[in-house]
Amino acid sequence: MTMTESVLNCDVKDMALAEQGKNNIEWAMKDMPVLERIKERFRKEQPFKGLRLTACVHVTKETAALCIAMKEGGADAVLAASNPLSTQDDVAAALVKYWGIPVYGYAGETPETYAKHVEIVLNHKPNIVIDDGCDLVATIHKTRQDLIPNIIGSTEETTTGIIRLQAMEADGSLKFPTVGVNNSLTKHLYDNRYGTGQSSIDGIIRATNILLAGKTFVVCGYGWCGKGAAMRAKGLGANVIVTEVDPLKALEAAMEGYSVMPIAEAAKVGDIFLSITGDKNVVDVHHMLTMKDGAFVCNAGHFDVEVNVNGLKKETTEIRQIRPSLEEYKLKNGKSIYVLAEGRLVNLVAAEGHPASVMDMSFANQALGIEYIVKNQGKLENKMYTLPHEVDVEIAKIKLDSMGIKIDTLTPEQEAYLHSWNSGTV
Repeated sequence: MTMTESVLNCDVKDMALAEQGKNNIEWAMKDMPVLERIKERFRKEQPFKGLRLTACVHVTKETAALCIAMKEGGADAVLAASNPLSTQDDVAAALVKYWGIPVYGYAGETPETYAKHVEIVLNHKPNIVIDDGCDLVATIHKTRQDLIPNIIGSTEETTTGIIRLQAMEADGSLKFPTVGVNNSLTKHLYDNRYGTGQSSIDGIIRATNILLAGKTFVVCGYGWCGKGAAMRAKGLGANVIVTEVDPLKALEAAMEGYSVMPIAEAAKVGDIFLSITGDKNVVDVHHMLTMKDGAFVCNAGHFDVEVNVNGLKKETTEIRQIRPSLEEYKLKNGKSIYVLAEGRLVNLVAAEGHPASVMDMSFANQALGIEYIVKNQGKLENKMYTLPHEVDVEIAKIKLDSMGIKIDTLTPEQEAYLHSWNSGTV
């Protein structure tokens, strides 16, 4: 059951959860020192004063910290959930009650309600957009082009969203500048690898409570997210198989000691399948029909298209809920396949998403990405940008300092040597 809070227009599950949500948000903030430092500066400088911000992101305690930082910087912020199942309802309630940020989203909302929420937050008539999967930007370009003249730009968090933005830029459809946060080193090298690696395995274990040691764990896609998942599964004692379409990534996986083979072959021997590519029907029906009786399939890509769950239903005689986020599909061929999190993001549906300490760097990039767009208003082309390397370096420095880690600096002699062509063997 949803409700509308009388103080603010919103659509959250239960305002009675707000106190717990506040505790969780404050707990996350304690492990986000980089974003905290940026928030303090934003509070003083007010870079977003007078600007309307619309965000469509996973409503978690970590993304709450980002939205709060933007509001502290003067933004008039409103938030929609970017996935029908990933919302932490206590966090949504707390943002409304304690921080005055309207939220539209609750765990278990239908796709129709999700689409309605996207339309509602776009009625905020944003000047700046924070997107997670490109749904806001795509909707604006498809059906809400009336909003484009007032939009300064947007940021994008995910690999999936980057793929969509690249397609828009390539065919000339993109009508305002955007910052691809996922392309920043302090995002994809750490969030994707260590965050997704840990949280995906966490979701699988919470949903199933199975032992990974000794199991054959198939990772579909060896990008940074896939690398993290493979590394963590291997660390827990699983035998890891990687499936890929990119020869360079496949070669890298082989060099790391993983078995590499087509998904059609892996399907016959795997126990657990995790798709993490950003593409559709990676684990398709004909693959699942050849899997072992009792195989587990799940997805950590942004959209629920990587595992062809709808196609699998046509080969199913019965679907049975076994545990939260775990359904048994009894197939016509007599086997059972276990689908986790309805084929949606297993790390956010069955678990809590990434730990705050790694999202600290990702959301520092988000915050600075919006600031970059605002500071360069009118100077940027309608294309996707990556934040300057100096921003990555500064975020890494702050993160190291918060961890109590010190590093060396080059001497003047070393600096000169690295920038000279005169020194050598001759």
